[in-house]
Amino acid sequence: MTFAPAKIVAELKSRANALGFEAFGVARADARPDLAHKLSHALEKGWHGDMAWMAETAERRQSPKSLWPETQSIVMVGINYGPEANPLERLKDRNLGNVSVYAQSRDYHDVLKGKLKELAGLLARRAGAQVKVFVDTAPVMEKPLAEAAGLGWQGKHSVLVSRDFGSWLFLGAIFTDAHLPESAPETDHCGSCTRCLDICPTQAFPAPYRLDATKCLAYYNNEYKGQIPLAYRKPMGNRIFGCDDCLAVCPWNKFASRAREAKLQAKAELARLQLSDLLTLDDAQFRQIFAGSPVKRLGSARFLRNCLVAVGNSGDTASIGKVQRLLEHPDPLVRGMAVWALRQLSGPDRLKKIRAQHQTRETDASVLAEWH
Repeated sequence: MTFAPAKIVAELKSRANALGFEAFGVARADARPDLAHKLSHALEKGWHGDMAWMAETAERRQSPKSLWPETQSIVMVGINYGPEANPLERLKDRNLGNVSVYAQSRDYHDVLKGKLKELAGLLARRAGAQVKVFVDTAPVMEKPLAEAAGLGWQGKHSVLVSRDFGSWLFLGAIFTDAHLPESAPETDHCGSCTRCLDICPTQAFPAPYRLDATKCLAYYNNEYKGQIPLAYRKPMGNRIFGCDDCLAVCPWNKFASRAREAKLQAKAELARLQLSDLLTLDDAQFRQIFAGSPVKRLGSARFLRNCLVAVGNSGDTASIGKVQRLLEHPDPLVRGMAVWALRQLSGPDRLKKIRAQHQTRETDASVLAEWH
């Protein structure tokens, strides 16, 4: 049986809602001709930092047709992952390891991918069309496409904002060679508000709607593979994975609600991580605790690096012994940040003794530099 495009879209929307997607819209493949310029400008400025994959995939990323020339329409869907409480409150307890809201539940890629494939299969059958499914794992600029599809608008913090769900939407995309009626794009409702820009601890926004990742805390504790630069360690506070400040402060969150999808609700053990306990994790324990979580992609060494920054900022002198043991860790990332944490927590006499014990055995130049 053949359906008219409008009826296909109506059926898709109904099925998307049944699958748990709470936002739905359709954009034309050529709806955002401005993307190539925006992307090239950001890359020329070096705002992508060490994320070389952004430059390497720039040609395919700049438009949907560059990624798949047959693309005619894009179905964009969103699912709410709103937290139960304001994430900014967790920053106040310096003994907690603060994990970004999006990483406190099951990995959203796993949750969305199966649902999206089912929806794409329905489209393929009804329209006799080709389809391709993407959930933040390909060079697709999901946020501007979601704006074109009417799911929300890119706020001044560059994240999609919804009038119904605030800053808390995971996005999925279905590219298709079928011609589908497009949705009305969403307009910008930020007005004169600058709360997301003002709250940033490191002034990572060179201008409204522009993000310089090389000044972003989430970049350093998530993407960056080296030692976190000195200038960003104190501002990091107790953030050990991601940063929610600019998302959490948005006034549109007053309309947000807790995630309806159970798999996207925070796991209690990930929302209340004690820093002192995290310092004792070996690789196997790390993998066990964060199985199925985006945090696992960090690897245990970078995770410990982040925890040591947070412990150094905590003022918890009771953790000195645990930090000192990490001076023997096989990874220089961990040893170097353990030195920094000890410098924050130890008095000069104790630090001198620790330094005498460990510095003479150290061979890595980056770790030795932390002692000076």
